[in-house]
Amino acid sequence: MARIDAESGGGAPPTGISTGRQHSQDAVPPATPPATGGPARGSEPPLRIRMDVQEIQRGTIRILLVISAWLVGIWVVSAARHFLFLILLAWLVAIAAEPAIRWFVRRGRSRGLATAVVGGTSLLILAGLFVLFGTTAFQQASQLISQGPAVVGRVTTQINQTFGSTLDPAAITSGLQLEASDVQGLADDLGGGVLGVFGSLASVVFDLITVIVFSFYIAGAGPGLVERLAVWMPHERQLMLGELWQIATEKTGGYVASKVVLAAISSFFYGVFFYAIGLPGWLPLALLVGLTAQFVPLVGTYIGIAVPIIVALADKPITALWIALFAVVYQQIETYGFTPHVSQRTMNVNPAIALASVFLGAAIWGPIGAIIGVPIAAVVVALVENYGPEHPLAPEIQATADNVLTAPAPTAERPKRSLLRRVSGERPVRRAGT
Repeated sequence: MARIDAESGGGAPPTGISTGRQHSQDAVPPATPPATGGPARGSEPPLRIRMDVQEIQRGTIRILLVISAWLVGIWVVSAARHFLFLILLAWLVAIAAEPAIRWFVRRGRSRGLATAVVGGTSLLILAGLFVLFGTTAFQQASQLISQGPAVVGRVTTQINQTFGSTLDPAAITSGLQLEASDVQGLADDLGGGVLGVFGSLASVVFDLITVIVFSFYIAGAGPGLVERLAVWMPHERQLMLGELWQIATEKTGGYVASKVVLAAISSFFYGVFFYAIGLPGWLPLALLVGLTAQFVPLVGTYIGIAVPIIVALADKPITALWIALFAVVYQQIETYGFTPHVSQRTMNVNPAIALASVFLGAAIWGPIGAIIGVPIAAVVVALVENYGPEHPLAPEIQATADNVLTAPAPTAERPKRSLLRRVSGERPVRRAGT
């Protein structure tokens, strides 16, 4: 009945009843008549994009404001780069004094009094050392620098006579960039003392006052400074700031303080020994050995000892042997005697990262950057370990590492299995008769 009504045009079929013809009409839409010069009837109008002038103006203004703010920020950072570096030094000095300050706080002293005692004592010690040895150290350093080309020439001559080599002293001097004019200029700066090295009197005084004032402020404020900064941050950022301060205080602060003490001890013993054997420039060379051995990882000890040995070879060759023997003995005493008692906190920094941070810091900030490079790298590594994403190790990589470590050495009787077979577990195909 439904089919007849549909064929005779008796109206639409009842609800819920569908004929085959209607199904085919629903499935296949009627063909669109060809276009005859205009849009076909029933077709959708073309899509048109309307440009809102006000929105374009607002977007342009936002982009210009962002670019302007970025350029102003870059200009401010570039202009205040030296000041920001001084603040960084003050922060490192403050966290280096934190272990001593906490020692006084745990014994009932206020934080302000503890900061004053630790800071004042440190300033008095540094001032006394500078008055006693500052002028001597700069004068001896100036003499060593001015005699650099002559030292290289004498050492090269001795090596040629001993081993029959044909080294050219002029080529070595040029390769080391020890030109006469540059060496004399550096020697004059060192001979002028701290002002000759760091610049004018006003600049040196301003830098020292900036570092001292901000060091006292950061050390005296302590956790209170974290609270003042945390109120401007959301809850998650507050926790991150607190952990950052804790990591910097415990790891970096203890590291810097211990390295400063070990460098002072090393410089003292090397200075006494160099003075006893009559080594020229004994004071700056002792300071060089102490600082490089403690703040330059892996190769610092060898770099620090190499310079006194070269100076000794140019003056008295037998003295170089005594320096090498003393360095070996003192290194054992420091490793097993001084370091376990002084350096109770260590930083989890890869040696390659630590060495790279020293060279990077020296390239950016000079000698001071080489000293502070490792503490800054320690803070960065600690933050990455705490907040960086970690992913599970792929089974293939783990299997490769395990097999490389545990696989026996190949012999002539046992063929070597390929890395792919070790990872996949596939057994080698046996030949017939084996």
